[in-house]
Amino acid sequence: MSETTTTDTEGSASCLVLEDDSPAGVPRARDIARVFADRLEPALAAETAETLALVVTELTTNALRHGGGRYTLELSAGPDMVNVAVSDLSREPPRMRAPDLNGGTGGFGWHMIRRLTCSVTTSRGPGQGKTIRASLPR
Repeated sequence: MSETTTTDTEGSASCLVLEDDSPAGVPRARDIARVFADRLEPALAAETAETLALVVTELTTNALRHGGGRYTLELSAGPDMVNVAVSDLSREPPRMRAPDLNGGTGGFGWHMIRRLTCSVTTSRGPGQGKTIRASLPR
């Protein structure tokens, strides 16, 4: 696991990168997203910060479960958007599936991500893997 943070000239976090391969990394990624949101200038609305944390949780969980067991999370912010990028080892794009209301096997995450963000794209890397990028309005 490694973490890198860069800052803009005013000291607010503008980009953060986290690499992880453990289930314990999902709560850590969520906490890091909250800290990232708290450091932004101007600050995000509380609801937007929680939405960011939820999107990060879903994307990193999916990367561990379905993406080869390792992910890289990158958070960045511009004047109008907050961006999340999660890269994993699988070249398979996410797929919609019917949520499992009884068996507890999930199926809610991708629906949630698409509903909570204003933009979601998936791109394959030059070698192995893919990156999912999601944006939320500030």
